[in-house]
Amino acid sequence: MDLNLLRSRLEQELKHLTEKLEQLKADNDSIDNREGGWFGRRDEQANEGIELRKRQASEELQKVLLAEIEHALDKLNQGTYGLCDNCGQSIDPARLEAIPHANLCLNCKARQEKQ
Repeated sequence: MDLNLLRSRLEQELKHLTEKLEQLKADNDSIDNREGGWFGRRDEQANEGIELRKRQASEELQKVLLAEIEHALDKLNQGTYGLCDNCGQSIDPARLEAIPHANLCLNCKARQEKQ
C-alpha cells in the first residue's frame, strides 16, 4: 500500500470538496438574497424550496465527507492510518485503496450499519 499515493488522493479530494462547499454556500446565499426572494408564483416558490433543500442536503453530506478526509489525514500524520477506529485492527488495504478515508474495518462497519 502506497501511503504517499493515498495521502495525495486524500489531499486532492480535500481541495475538491472545499471548493465544492464554497460554491454550494455561494449558490445558497444567492438564492436567499435574490431580488423578490420567495415572493411570486407558488409553483416557483415550491421549486425554489425543493432546490434549496437539495443544495442544503448536498452541503451537509459534503461536510461529513470533508471531516472524514481530514480525520484520515490526521491519522496519516499520527502514524495510525489503516487502523480501525473501533477495534484497532488493520483495515484491509484494498478497502483503503477503494475508500482512502475509511476509518473502520469491514466487520466494524457492518456492525455500525446494523445499528
